[in-house]
Amino acid sequence: MAYHNTPIDPATTGLFGFLAGFLATLIFHQLALAILWSIGLAPFAPFSLAATSPFGVPAVFSLAFWGGIWGILFALVEHRFPPRPGYWMMAFLFGAILPSLVALLVVFPLKGRPLGGGWPPPLLATAFLINGAWGLGTGWIFKTLSARRRGSHDKPAGHYR
Repeated sequence: MAYHNTPIDPATTGLFGFLAGFLATLIFHQLALAILWSIGLAPFAPFSLAATSPFGVPAVFSLAFWGGIWGILFALVEHRFPPRPGYWMMAFLFGAILPSLVALLVVFPLKGRPLGGGWPPPLLATAFLINGAWGLGTGWIFKTLSARRRGSHDKPAGHYR
């Protein structure tokens, strides 16, 4: 159970979750992708500005929006994560497993790609690692925002669980 001394209202939890997921996509997810791309593992480059359908939004911002939606779900369940270091393992696994499976099993087929993208190991490793990095980033940003909202009577940022 979390150390929450002062609960945050559901609207604020959702907002902080969205912001954490959105920012974690632009920072942690894309940085992890850049590292994997630079060593030749990732099958696609970071920070894509290619226009998405149907609105023509650059892909990286569309991805960040969906990262924010996942961040809301993260914020709604993170209080069930175990204390450290288990919290950070669960944050990583939440990101590595859930968004990756949805992308591979739902999003790819909706976009006309084969189930799992054809299951190539570099794609699978990239998905799990970059989304796991997103989970860690979302957890850290969410905890930082939540601690600031609660005030200085709680543990400072970086000293969670």
